[in-house]
Amino acid sequence: MKPFRFITFGEIMLRLTPPNYEKIRAATNFEVSYGGSEANIALALANLGIDSTFFSVVPNNSLGKSAIRMLRSNDVHCSPVILSSTEETPTHRLGTYYLETGYGIRPSKVTYDRKHSAITEYDFSSVNLDELLEGFDWLHLSGITPALSQSCADFTLSCLKKAKEKGLTVSFDGNFRSTLWSWNEARDFCTQCLPYVDVLLGIEPYHLWKDDENHALGDLKDGIPLQPNYEQQDDIFCKFVERYPNLKCIARHVRYAHSGSENSLMAYVWYQGHTFESRTFTFNILDRVGGGDAFASGLIYAMIQNYKPMDMANFAVASSVIKHTIHGDGNITDDVESIQSLMNMNYDIKR
Repeated sequence: MKPFRFITFGEIMLRLTPPNYEKIRAATNFEVSYGGSEANIALALANLGIDSTFFSVVPNNSLGKSAIRMLRSNDVHCSPVILSSTEETPTHRLGTYYLETGYGIRPSKVTYDRKHSAITEYDFSSVNLDELLEGFDWLHLSGITPALSQSCADFTLSCLKKAKEKGLTVSFDGNFRSTLWSWNEARDFCTQCLPYVDVLLGIEPYHLWKDDENHALGDLKDGIPLQPNYEQQDDIFCKFVERYPNLKCIARHVRYAHSGSENSLMAYVWYQGHTFESRTFTFNILDRVGGGDAFASGLIYAMIQNYKPMDMANFAVASSVIKHTIHGDGNITDDVESIQSLMNMNYDIKR
């Protein structure tokens, strides 16, 4: 029996973080790591034993090679990754972001420096999608990468269409980054993606999606809150499925921020015609970045393993909770039993 194979496409970035919760303006040194939404998901799934491949473009220099080396050290296959030459990418740089870690009542703060990075400058028209996606079972994409450049947007849409043509399961996280594009730009592009998606994640900004009359999907009076109740979320899920019957699963996690150091998480998952509500977990935070990616990877893993719907929801949230206790972007958790143990613990704390 051939192994299940997963592939994703996106940008991996250099992350610089002042130690000991310091402010950037007071920092004299930075801790170095690497991360990016799609890379984080490939890393998490590889640690859970899934055959995972990451495709990207990085500069052909020490930074680009170091980022790929980190992924390979976590069992992620990186053979499709393109090391761009100076001629192909004149700026020849790896995207960077700075993380100022929050503490107590002070929230975390992220500053991006990714303009003109290698992936944004690359011309993907030469990539053979048939070859790239051959032999894979699952493709994951997000709303971050297409916001980087027109070339990235065109390639993302081409990947979706080719994956559907080849029979892959396709997951899409509608991550919105206001520093990269406007609501209207994100809404117009993400709406084009939906007909090719099987598993939809990150629908919190539900007004990103349009119906045939060009109205926002899910407009309910004054809108749905960031922390909806079951009935509100079920109504939104039903609107998506009614408009896009190709959707097999829709999921979102809900965060309750008690402080910069303590949060609660729960999730809603629509699957097989029903909406399921997970348990709520309350926990202290070591590193919040990548929590949403850990939720996505947890859900994907649970679906691959044919978990029951309620277990899918709880496993995804538990994966995210554990990520919050790990430094760096990635959920470096290779013990499935530890996630299962957390999701089955005999407590349920709700605020």
